[in-house]
Amino acid sequence: MILASDSAARLVSSLPLNWLILLGGLVAIGPLSTDMYLPAFPAMARDLGGRPGAMAYTLASYFVGLALGQLFYGPVSDRFGRRRPFLAGLALYVVASLGCALAGSAESLVAWRFLQALGGCSSMVIVRAVVRDRCEAREAAKAFSMLILVMGVTPLLAPLLGGWMGVNLGWRSIFWFMLLFGALSLLAVGFGLPETHDTRHEPPLRPGRILADYASLLASRAFLGYTLVGGFGFAGMFAYIANSPFVLIELHGVRPESFGWFFGVVAFGYVAASQINARLLNVAPPTRLLRVAVRGPALAGLLLVLGEALVGPSLPWVMAGFFVYVASMGFIGPNAAAAALATHGQMAGKASALMGSLQFGLATLAGGLVGLWHDGGTRPLMVIMALGGIGAWLALRWVEARLPRGRRPRP
Repeated sequence: MILASDSAARLVSSLPLNWLILLGGLVAIGPLSTDMYLPAFPAMARDLGGRPGAMAYTLASYFVGLALGQLFYGPVSDRFGRRRPFLAGLALYVVASLGCALAGSAESLVAWRFLQALGGCSSMVIVRAVVRDRCEAREAAKAFSMLILVMGVTPLLAPLLGGWMGVNLGWRSIFWFMLLFGALSLLAVGFGLPETHDTRHEPPLRPGRILADYASLLASRAFLGYTLVGGFGFAGMFAYIANSPFVLIELHGVRPESFGWFFGVVAFGYVAASQINARLLNVAPPTRLLRVAVRGPALAGLLLVLGEALVGPSLPWVMAGFFVYVASMGFIGPNAAAAALATHGQMAGKASALMGSLQFGLATLAGGLVGLWHDGGTRPLMVIMALGGIGAWLALRWVEARLPRGRRPRP
């Protein structure tokens, strides 16, 4: 993908353009692993002897693996550098993708997806840490926005490709594709990603010190508050990702091979918003943009609940709510991450890991609540999305109310 962007050009001094493209491809492992197989949920359920809703557990187990695995890669990447843990994680991802492709039951697929996440989450932690190694807060927010553009083709095309492969080649072909992508990523890191973290003065890994570092991060109101802003927002977005196949395919009759077009429209809003955010960062700090954008998911969630109550499950209304909510996350995600990591460069790996773990923990909880409340309609999803959006808004109010102006992360 060619990035003809002023924002990208301004980042070259901090993070070379070829690195942005490489890192964007590496973080694409995340949306590839979650979005590509969504259209195949009904076919997988029939083949593995489960109900369509049961396939959501394969997504939930993946998110549990993401939440737990990131806590491991953070301290390890701070102690031993970024490359070696990354290579080990990608190797595990490849092996687990093979297990998913050969799974003979829903239970085994759930287990392999958990292991796949333990490997794949290395890309999320280490890519964020690499950006923090090289960039200050404002530049980091721009970099995160540009990474969304580089990886943005994945949520746009993955459901389309997955829907076509599921119909024409069978759902197992989707996991064979993930295996191939993981293997290529492994080669890309091995030959194209230099080390960015100097480990000569890093202390040995000790459980007590790791826990103390995590405790100090949790005690930081800036870190915890901005992490929760992104986490609550992402929880609502995950609820949408996990349940959109049921809502669109089962309730609104969208064909599996066409599901990607609906999903892609929403993903396009996310990517486009991230690029607008990158340009706005030239004139405004991340925290100011965050203050405006955080209202979007709250309003979208409330409108989804209101629409479901007043006009029923109308597809145009539902799609409009999904679009506004997810597009707002294109502003919230990069800016909340940059603000949370701004003052913790000395342990960027641990900070990135804890941030990701907390956020995916909230996402897993949101997905589980929708599953437990499943009533055959759209109400559970709409309410959980509304709670996620309101939670993000309240978290920002909380952190800014308790941070003296002089202690807020500087752009």
